Amino acid sequence: MAKRKKQEFDRDRIFSRRALFVGGLQGVLLSVLGARLGWLQVSQGEKYKTLSDKNRINIKLLAPSRGEILDRYGVPLAINNRDFRAVIIPEQTNNLKASLEKLSKIIDIEPKKISSVIKKAKRSAKYMPLEVSDGLSWKDVAKVEVNLTELPAIQIDVGEIRSYPYGTATAHLVGYVGVVSKADLSSNDIILSLPGFRIGKTGIEKVLDKQIRGVIGRAEVEVNVSGREVRELSRFPPKAGSRVRLSIDAELQRFVQKRLSVEKSASAVIMDAQTGAIYSMVSHPSFDSNDFVKGMSASKWEELISDPTLPLNNKAVAGQYPPGSTFKMITALAGLEAGVINAYSTEYCKGYYDFGKDRFHCWKRAGHGSVDLVDALAESCDTFFYKISTEIGIDKIADMARRFGLGHKLDFELLEEKAGLVPDKSWKMGKYGEMWHPGETIISSIGQGSIQATPMQLATMTARIVNGGYAVEPWVVGYVGNVAGKDKNWKHIGVNKKHLDFVIKGMYEVVNGKKGTAKASRIEDKKYMFGGKTGTAQVARITMEQRKQGVLNSELPWKYRHHALFVGYAPVSNPKYVCAVVVEHGGGGSSVAAPIAKDILQEVQNRNPASVILKPAGQDYHGSASIKPIKRPERIK
Repeated sequence: MAKRKKQEFDRDRIFSRRALFVGGLQGVLLSVLGARLGWLQVSQGEKYKTLSDKNRINIKLLAPSRGEILDRYGVPLAINNRDFRAVIIPEQTNNLKASLEKLSKIIDIEPKKISSVIKKAKRSAKYMPLEVSDGLSWKDVAKVEVNLTELPAIQIDVGEIRSYPYGTATAHLVGYVGVVSKADLSSNDIILSLPGFRIGKTGIEKVLDKQIRGVIGRAEVEVNVSGREVRELSRFPPKAGSRVRLSIDAELQRFVQKRLSVEKSASAVIMDAQTGAIYSMVSHPSFDSNDFVKGMSASKWEELISDPTLPLNNKAVAGQYPPGSTFKMITALAGLEAGVINAYSTEYCKGYYDFGKDRFHCWKRAGHGSVDLVDALAESCDTFFYKISTEIGIDKIADMARRFGLGHKLDFELLEEKAGLVPDKSWKMGKYGEMWHPGETIISSIGQGSIQATPMQLATMTARIVNGGYAVEPWVVGYVGNVAGKDKNWKHIGVNKKHLDFVIKGMYEVVNGKKGTAKASRIEDKKYMFGGKTGTAQVARITMEQRKQGVLNSELPWKYRHHALFVGYAPVSNPKYVCAVVVEHGGGGSSVAAPIAKDILQEVQNRNPASVILKPAGQDYHGSASIKPIKRPERIK
């Protein structure tokens, strides 16, 4: 019995020891767990609260409004319209392709677009929205909104799309915006990753892109488990891009484009002779900037790039042409400065000029007879300039040309501006390793040979002649925001004013004289009278056989015909406006380019854009409620 009691006592003691051990172990585990919970809640509470917030709070990037581009009167040339688009956020779906395919059953989405979005998702941050479709109609927006619960990661975004009210008339100048390319993304600017974000590709849109695009904003939004926004918690609004004011007169721009449209390919520049402001700059044919924003079809693109008239090229600043007889004014000034001629010097034109074994023909086969400087300019006598050029020399002619803005870029705002070419002895030796020949000087004296100039340079040359010899430079950007554009204090180029007056008198006679080459284009109303110089630039050399056969230039294929040029100024009493017109393969400067210049100079004088002082963009914008709008000339029909 005693033995049995002893066994029971030992068993109870063992059980109690085990129970105590297990209880102790449980106590230790509970203590550790409590300590852990306390550490998580107290010491690490803020950290895990933040992590929890990240799971339910999305950071939404906000695109800024692109700055508008306006003409000198405040007329919009580039504006923003509301745009509805569908976007997808990759991190909110486990199957990106499936989500996109579901969306394609609700709205029209091409398979290649789906593939494109998937590729973009692989190289961009998962939280960045990707544009799937833009330009959605209200009907499409409603369809997507109704089905959002079944469309993981899909959202409707309200953005802006660029629009160009003047379309083809301002395409080369204002330019257009386009989608961000891979090369553009190399700048690592997060704003470029926004869905539907577009940047400037050409024209002013490209030159001032960073100022116009604005500064990105952001918003913290609370979302539910489906990714739908519940409420906005905070917002840091984007900063709109700067508004840009140009010197252009939009309606004058439209008028010039319409006037040039009768030709196959042409360009024109209207410039202020005193300030350098560009009132119109047109290249024809053109294109519609809106096509590039909305997306251009492959057939339309192929049509543009295969057109022999090169509608995508801005001929006003990038077209390089022999200046023809418009260059004779430079040769005359070089001769006057060198003392080779004076206002009363005469030469006898027999219809040709012999130099050594070579004969150089005047455009008038019968010759002009005895002519002085003014006569030679008015009648565009080649022989007069052939003769004096051999005494002046190419280097002095080239120096005068460069002083008047030829042969180098004018630092104009558009990036596509070309430098043209003014050849001389050192240029030929450096390029070809050959000596310059006198015959080349003779050809250069009338704007042929290797000389190349843009319409913008020809307008600048004319402005410097008629403004008294000041080195005015063209500009088109008046204000960016409220910051003024180019400094307009021009230096003198060191040309004798009397010499300039002789040339201006010759230009007056070109249009208003009895023997002037452009007399058919004169304006009888003294209020609108203008002066200028015709030019016909040879493209293909006429062979002796063609001369004998009497082949006319107009009978040759279009690409071999002469370029028609005219540079002019108005009014004659106090030159304010200058223009340059180039009609590619148009034929004669007097018959083709001069009539166009006549209409342009009459219209610009009638509108008189110089009378409106260009002000900062915010001070007289036509849409401002607090500021009285500028009175603008009527819209051209």
